[in-house]
Amino acid sequence: MPLAVLTGHDSRTGVRERNEDFVGMVTPAEPDLSTKGLMAAVADGVSGNDGGREASEYTVRGLLTDYYATPDTWPVTQAMDKVIKAINGWVQHQGSIRRELAGMATTLTAVVLRGTYYYFAHVGDTRLYLLRGGALTRLTTDHVWDRPEMQHVLTRAIGLDTRIAIDHGMGELRERDVFLLASDGVWGWMSEYDITHALSAVAMDRSDPEATAAALVDAALAADSSDNCSALVLKVVTLPEENLRDALSGSRQLPLPPKLKPGQAIDGYEVEDVIHASQATLLYRVREPKSQRQLVLKTLHPDRASDAHERSAFAHEEWLAKRVVARFFPQVIVPEQKNYLYYLSTWHEGATLQQMLDAGTHFTAPEVVTHGEKLVRAIGALHRRSILHRDIKPGNVHLGADGELRVLDLGVALSGLEREDGIHAPQAGTPSFLAPEQFDNAPPSRQTDVYAAGVTLYQMLTRHYPYGEIEPFQRPRFGEPAPPSRYRPDVPAWLDNVLLKAVARDPADRYETAEEFLIALERGASNPVPARSVTPLAKRDPAGLWRAVAVSSVVLNLLMLYLLVMR
Repeated sequence: MPLAVLTGHDSRTGVRERNEDFVGMVTPAEPDLSTKGLMAAVADGVSGNDGGREASEYTVRGLLTDYYATPDTWPVTQAMDKVIKAINGWVQHQGSIRRELAGMATTLTAVVLRGTYYYFAHVGDTRLYLLRGGALTRLTTDHVWDRPEMQHVLTRAIGLDTRIAIDHGMGELRERDVFLLASDGVWGWMSEYDITHALSAVAMDRSDPEATAAALVDAALAADSSDNCSALVLKVVTLPEENLRDALSGSRQLPLPPKLKPGQAIDGYEVEDVIHASQATLLYRVREPKSQRQLVLKTLHPDRASDAHERSAFAHEEWLAKRVVARFFPQVIVPEQKNYLYYLSTWHEGATLQQMLDAGTHFTAPEVVTHGEKLVRAIGALHRRSILHRDIKPGNVHLGADGELRVLDLGVALSGLEREDGIHAPQAGTPSFLAPEQFDNAPPSRQTDVYAAGVTLYQMLTRHYPYGEIEPFQRPRFGEPAPPSRYRPDVPAWLDNVLLKAVARDPADRYETAEEFLIALERGASNPVPARSVTPLAKRDPAGLWRAVAVSSVVLNLLMLYLLVMR
């Protein structure tokens, strides 16, 4: 489903002789809607000279034209920044060479709605408001002197100086969000209560953006506004599914939070505990102020602030986490406001399987089967969403106090859906859980996740690995896996066969899908998996076979020579 936005605008001269405001908007069709987004802008030409109208119109027209000519690979903020700075240079130059346009300048507020994010650029005292959930937020700051008698004197404007500082911002979109771009002729003569009331009618479908923009201008003029009055209203109707490009764009814009301690807060969320800290990431348990529920906040370590690769990998993880809406995974929670790079997910009491093993928990065969069924269901849910986890292991499987089993950590997961953006997840995995073919540089597959799940269940039963523990950078040789019953005589033969098939060295001997693995666990002893025959050496290791034949031949010849000499 594409992004759908309702729009409306109104701009009137008011008591002035001419309208020095200018509003503009571009609502492109695909593919520009997905790659560039919808753009709206309002500018208020600085009055007192003939160049105010020319500056505002040229600025808006130039921005709406040149923004869509920038490369698709540029982030939205970069594209707007470069275009606005170029326009500023042109306006400033025209004011310096044309006497009748001396001092020409204008304010500018522009917003881009693309994918599931909004981006804005701002200079001057035009404003951008956002109404969400009945609450009005002003997203821009007026660039005026803070002295009461100079509140209408601009400190920044397009054309005011050869160099310009542009305010940029961004945030996630929500359905029913309503944006207002307004000149000071409107917002300066209305209370925020009145603006909220007008925009709420749009959000609640009691009015359309066009009628609301006209109503805002009418209200400002009725309040004896002494300036030109312009309003542009946007309402988000539907949102597309977030793509990886937008997620990566967001990761570049937001700063990393500092390292937090219990008792501190971030965006209103109070930190209760540090759950985990590694060289790359930090996990906190936080409390949401409104609902008082506990959540998990995950972010990058502050030392990784300038690491573009880590930022991209983190954004990729969050993007995938939002896609796996199922009981087998912690669910991502979207905050009301987000000023730093992090993401929130649900908190669940309990422990990982690795923590339980380390604490001495003994899993019975029936418990392993029960947990195994849930684990392979979770893996199947990932695969149906075209996601490969690539790091299934006891440390990434959480058993909640509510009895639910949840798969954690999509940090190295890979989905075919991001290939359209030219992005790939980083190569990673835990050696002892990597399928044998991956040591020969075979790509990850559904069967490699199935293999890792089999090793996880094997370790729960035996505290051993089917082929022994594999150290990082080790080049292992895989023989025949030891049956779990070698370490646990109470393991039934049918479960031996099920797990041995899951961890088979050859992918052709393994379960093809998680669903096939699940059926084998569910059927159990009633319809057991047949015992796998031992692979002949000629097939398992043909080179080794011929080496053995050669060695045997040499030994036999030496023996025969010895016997002849002894005669």
